[in-house]
Amino acid sequence: MQKFSVNTLFIGQQLVFMPECASTNTEAHVLLNKNGATDGCVIVAGAQTGGRGQRGNTWDVEPDKNITLSVILKPSFLEAQHQFALNIAVALAALDLLLEVLPPGSSVKWPNDLYHQDKKLGGILIENTISGRYLQHSVVGMGINVNQVSFAHERATSLALLAGQEFPLTALTGKLLENLERRYLALRAGAAGAQKQEFLQHLYRYQEWHNFEVQGQIVKGQIAGIDAAGRLALLIEQKLQFFQFQEVKFVIGDH
Repeated sequence: MQKFSVNTLFIGQQLVFMPECASTNTEAHVLLNKNGATDGCVIVAGAQTGGRGQRGNTWDVEPDKNITLSVILKPSFLEAQHQFALNIAVALAALDLLLEVLPPGSSVKWPNDLYHQDKKLGGILIENTISGRYLQHSVVGMGINVNQVSFAHERATSLALLAGQEFPLTALTGKLLENLERRYLALRAGAAGAQKQEFLQHLYRYQEWHNFEVQGQIVKGQIAGIDAAGRLALLIEQKLQFFQFQEVKFVIGDH
């Protein structure tokens, strides 16, 4: 992928392109520590050798086939207790892209995996720094499988596999950043409530009965929503229970 320009006010106006790095989120933190990043700075990698995901998982991708980037934001308007609202805005930005280029079936698997039906297309990892009651800055890592067609994990898929065609990576990345700026500015303008409702409508397995793993046990549950802290609300045996990221796992492949 070559350097490119985006039609935005601030996201991507400072653009750092790296042919290869271990993790764009790590590189973003290095820039922040050097005071070398403006609000909206984007770090794009052609190849990422040690991308991080939830639960410490790695996210390895073929060079120059996928979107791997991090965006530095300074959302000082957002209280720390409501920080999941930023996850929602970012997820919706990615979903906007998927809904535009793929047939119906894309969703967000809580807390921040991008899915198409029961297969993973990508993921989001947001690392926040807090100052007092508010967020100081956020490093928003985004990875989307685009033109890669071979994966080690059976549940991984890509836009190319789903659509039967390759996509221009530079144009797609620019579109994603434009979506992100639009969703972020809407959040800043007070759209958190509306964005949460939209997020729920695109939430993987929302209001469906499925198996989940809780404390090593398989339980039948129904996703009822997300609370302000981003915890998953599950209805289990007629009782509403709330779970942090690491406290519950989806069981995929159940009927």
